[in-house]
Amino acid sequence: MTSTHIAAITFDTSDAQRAAVFWAAVLGWDVGPDASEDFAVVGGPNRPRDMAGLMFFKVPEGKTAKNRNHLDLHTTDLAGEVERLVGLGATIVHEKHEWDTHWYTLHDPDGNELCLVEEGSEVVADG
Repeated sequence: MTSTHIAAITFDTSDAQRAAVFWAAVLGWDVGPDASEDFAVVGGPNRPRDMAGLMFFKVPEGKTAKNRNHLDLHTTDLAGEVERLVGLGATIVHEKHEWDTHWYTLHDPDGNELCLVEEGSEVVADG
């Protein structure tokens, strides 16, 4: 029987190094040493071993529609973390209070969506 696992979550971007620097700062991980405008990875020793790393590839076309998938990040300090991510280059799309959950949807510098969810909210994706 084969074993399949997620090795990396990959993003298209206009500048791989810029995107990697943003996401490394968000997660407290490291940008790979060979990062360039064309390709970069985020992971390193600060990435939990049971989590996939992130990869960024430069593509010629820009983002034109809402992402079909995105990352949900949980935090114990929602207001403080929103402020920190905006300081890193994210933009706020909206704030929501639904399904016993409080979260913000943001865009990273390339316009990719991410959700920042208040820790302890009911909606979780751990199986």
